[in-house]
Amino acid sequence: MAVPKYDELFNPLVQAMYELGGSASVSEIEAAVAQILGLTEKEINEIHRGNRTKLSYRLAWTRNYLKRYGLLENSSRGIWALTQKAAEIKKIDKTEINKFVKNLDNKESKSNRKEKEEIDSELWRDKLMDKLMSLAPSAFEKLCQRILRESGFEEVKVTGHSGDGGIDGKGKIRINGLITFKVVFQCKRYKRNVSSKELREFRGSIQGKADRGLFITTSNFTVEAKKEADREGASVIDLIDGELLMEKMKELELGVEIKKEEVVVVKSEFFRAF
Repeated sequence: MAVPKYDELFNPLVQAMYELGGSASVSEIEAAVAQILGLTEKEINEIHRGNRTKLSYRLAWTRNYLKRYGLLENSSRGIWALTQKAAEIKKIDKTEINKFVKNLDNKESKSNRKEKEEIDSELWRDKLMDKLMSLAPSAFEKLCQRILRESGFEEVKVTGHSGDGGIDGKGKIRINGLITFKVVFQCKRYKRNVSSKELREFRGSIQGKADRGLFITTSNFTVEAKKEADREGASVIDLIDGELLMEKMKELELGVEIKKEEVVVVKSEFFRAF
């Protein structure tokens, strides 16, 4: 089957959220929805434009609509969760949701709408991805180095031009100030999805050089690649796809500025959802 339109994904997405325990990351949502719909790997990996899959793009708008309707909320760390309203609603009516969001748009002034699009919608992602794709490969490697340093990695070095078996860099990460892991990373500014073959080749370069591998890409990973990364008995390869990369940049405010005054409010309805 073809990937459904955004409003035809309302129910599958909410079903996926319930199956995942009421909260999930973007990648978990996409995998669960794909399973619910019975999508093939080809359909899952179908590109919408640039390096973003059609499934990823349409689910982004699905989340946006459900959030504005009040059924979903998301944290600054990119985790989405069902609201109390979602628990109380019996049926998701796509006509009602579309009408509600349209009326919401009509009520907003142009200035407020522009700010809302930049902060709350998926449009900032497209703009950020355009910036990432415009970088030279060496510049993208340096950006990944900066992101890893900001995330707590130590002794991060870019070795992309050393002919070191496909390894673009290396570093160390200390867990709880006690245990240190040596990590090598590969970063690819791709439009196409990363295959399982590329992960196997990367794993071969890890042997004897590090405890773990980290593969960073602006695109995504095929279903088989994700399985290969976590294959039992083999060196673990952690995966950072384009979505996670952009969320991390947002979290660290690298190349992204969140223009919103911080106002902390305790939400009683959040606790009723558990």
